Amino acid sequence: MSRSTRTRWRLGLTATAFLVAAASVPAPAHAEDVTDYAVTVDPAAKGAKIDDTMYGVFFEDINRAADGGLYAELVQNRSFEYSTADNRAYTPLTSWTVDGTAQVVNDAGRLNERNRNYLSLGAGSAVTNAGYNTGVHVERGKRYDFSVWARAESRTTLTLTLQDADGPLAKARRVAVRGGWAKYRATFTATRASSDGRLTVASSGAAALDEVSLFPRDTFKGRENGLRKDLAEKIAALEPGFVRFPGGCLVNTGSMQDYSEASNWERKRSYQWKDTIGPVEQRATNANFWGYNQSYGLGYYEYFQFSEDVGAMPLPVVPALVTGCGQNRATDDEALLQRHIQDTLDLIEFANGPVTSEWGRKRAQMGHPKPFRLTHLGVGNEENLPNEFFARFQKFRAAIEAKYPDITVISNSGPDDTGATFDTAWKLNREANVDMVDEHYYNSPQWFLQNNDRYDSYDRNGPKVFLGEYASQGNAFRNALSEAAFMTGLERNADIVKLTSYAPLLANEDYVQWSPDMIWFNNHASWNSANYETQKLFMNNVGDRVVPSTATGTPALTAPISGAVGLSTWATTAAYDEVEVTGEDGTTLLTDDFSGDASQWNHTGGGSWSIQDGQYVQTDVAAENTMVTAGDTAWHDYDLKVKATKKAGKEGFLVAFGVKDTGNFYWWNLGGWNNTTSAVEQSVDGGKSTLMSRPGTIETGRAYDIEVKVRGRQVTLLLDGQEWASFTDDKKAEPFRQVVTRDAKTGDLIVKVVNAQSSAARTAIDLGGAKVRSKARVTTLTAAPDAVNTETATPVAPVTSTFSGVAEEFSYTFPANSVTFLRIKKG
Repeated sequence: MSRSTRTRWRLGLTATAFLVAAASVPAPAHAEDVTDYAVTVDPAAKGAKIDDTMYGVFFEDINRAADGGLYAELVQNRSFEYSTADNRAYTPLTSWTVDGTAQVVNDAGRLNERNRNYLSLGAGSAVTNAGYNTGVHVERGKRYDFSVWARAESRTTLTLTLQDADGPLAKARRVAVRGGWAKYRATFTATRASSDGRLTVASSGAAALDEVSLFPRDTFKGRENGLRKDLAEKIAALEPGFVRFPGGCLVNTGSMQDYSEASNWERKRSYQWKDTIGPVEQRATNANFWGYNQSYGLGYYEYFQFSEDVGAMPLPVVPALVTGCGQNRATDDEALLQRHIQDTLDLIEFANGPVTSEWGRKRAQMGHPKPFRLTHLGVGNEENLPNEFFARFQKFRAAIEAKYPDITVISNSGPDDTGATFDTAWKLNREANVDMVDEHYYNSPQWFLQNNDRYDSYDRNGPKVFLGEYASQGNAFRNALSEAAFMTGLERNADIVKLTSYAPLLANEDYVQWSPDMIWFNNHASWNSANYETQKLFMNNVGDRVVPSTATGTPALTAPISGAVGLSTWATTAAYDEVEVTGEDGTTLLTDDFSGDASQWNHTGGGSWSIQDGQYVQTDVAAENTMVTAGDTAWHDYDLKVKATKKAGKEGFLVAFGVKDTGNFYWWNLGGWNNTTSAVEQSVDGGKSTLMSRPGTIETGRAYDIEVKVRGRQVTLLLDGQEWASFTDDKKAEPFRQVVTRDAKTGDLIVKVVNAQSSAARTAIDLGGAKVRSKARVTTLTAAPDAVNTETATPVAPVTSTFSGVAEEFSYTFPANSVTFLRIKKG
């Protein structure tokens, strides 16, 4: 059921009210740049209750978010465990340089069984670590704690230095080593600042080294083995209600075996919590799904501790023994499944158990005798095999509920916001009366502007929703605006949507696997994206209950879908033939059998196209998005026919229509997602959204007849003469959205308005008789749509002001491209 709206413009407003409103915001340049709206609030009605945990954060070790990021360790590859299993370019000495003789050894002389490698350093030799990004970052006057595990048969001196190209950064330190493995410590005090530092360990005699570490003393909350302060403080400033960890794709990819001799010390395995607790030198290492090594120095204990430090609910996610993120395999080993179920029960005991219990005692030994008060736990992440996943989820759920009935066990609905996996997963979750379902989606700004009402029609008696991962496709302010518009719908539906978190959280600018991201950083600085500023504004001004409100909207979209046509491939070679475009009246707009040249086609993408044997062939099997286009962008109401044949590669082929330019088009993606799914996608300003999808594969060497019929805003798709699907794209992208909440503690009404358009929104606000004070505190985010925050520039930042024209009925002009929060005190 769509949100009801009521249109009216209050004529009785005085000129004074208009003048007061106009004085508080930038004046529009021209009268035609102002659009009139009305917002009507019903303070007597009771909207949804908003839980304290409504907004949280999702931390996954992607983009070097942990090592080289939130985890404050300054030495890269401190245990010499880097391997080609992590990244084909890695060796055990990656990030180290050797002066003299040194080799990494894997033998019985190691520090412990789980720390497999160590460095054998020759007499008179040295090794130097390059840190992350440009080097080791130090600040003048700050202290840095060095430690190393070492052994030497005869007395040996280790000389420790911090320097950059300009010379020493601190006074050198020396430690004497003799005998078996022991931990040695030293402290540097930086004499000047540098982001290009190098740590060198030189040995007078032969020695074995492991766990070479350098930590800033000034960590978040001053904790040993702690977190990088500026990043942790930015997360804390969001006031998150929960912290979801450790993934993401880390949870449900790779082997489900443990790290032991029995698995041949398997490196490519799912994140398993028992690997990550205890002394750091005894923790396992692992190949990170995103193409690097993860040390597990930042482990489950630290995640729980951080959640507590920022006042957030911990929300761990455990493997369900069904892989996802493109792997899509189900583990059928029942004994292994039962081991993971027991591990999950042990995890709950580790978090909540008394110090007299086995795992509660381990928590206490690590320094936290009090329980961490775990209440929610996720099983699995984005599994694309819903039936296989749910069969295993049910076993986890039954075991957890039998022993810990107060724990909320969270399921999921796969990797997309629609489609066969999503539908099947939700059906299974509803039938089993699951408490909560984790939804994930990454879509274009257009999609977020179109889907504010997504949760209006969800079954109020069904499972609650955890929106665990979402973002529009970019870090520009237009992306943040679209997300803000969507968030007003999340709050309005807070009775259904109980938890939400933008994703991903962190990105090191020199190690990016996924973008956009909320907080960006390098080894010496961090900065907030426009998306962060929007999230923070909502997270710091939630309120406790929705106050129902309505607003006028923009007209529905009625213009027909128009544009040229296109052909493309993605990591595939394919041949096209017999292209024909005809108008609704049968007029031929385009025909090409490729018996001549390809002069009608414009190559706008990558790849290599040529005429071969009377077909138009894309021959680069590695190239992605190889679009060629033909026709007129004004075409509408037409039929497109083409014959397509996959020749080799990972996927199928793409047939485009409604093509305006390289960033604005529709295409029918046949055999996408590693040839598992076919879908219709829409690209708006380069951001893609899936309009519909279903399972499907494309056979190599088979010619397919493809037909696309465009009539107005309705599209019908035929494959080999049979209707594959049809859809109508008439959902409006509403740029003006609002939600009103009440803060129970202060009594404030919080009016939240998003104006995601290039004209100011002159708005009549009717508070429905609510008794309020005349002054309101205003926080505004406004910038150019393409504005992006960087290390050196922050065009998107909140501005606070006071508005003195509040009354039961008043006017306010919301700037173009803005998010505005009015905190109105009760009278």
